[in-house]
Amino acid sequence: MPKQKSHSGAGKRIKVTATGKLLRQKTGLRHRLEKKSSELTRRLSGTTEVSKADRRRVNRLLGR
Repeated sequence: MPKQKSHSGAGKRIKVTATGKLLRQKTGLRHRLEKKSSELTRRLSGTTEVSKADRRRVNRLLGR
């Protein structure tokens, strides 16, 4: 049986902390920033934890 490969795209986007939490960037901050208010862009900056519903799927993508 061959080894399982982790998803390279997920590995670049998700950080695993020492306690095992999964951190990701918030969505909506890639393009069309002129239209968005500065209040919204400040709120979207930074990282957030992956939702509970997605944790199992993301862990599987990361090969954990």
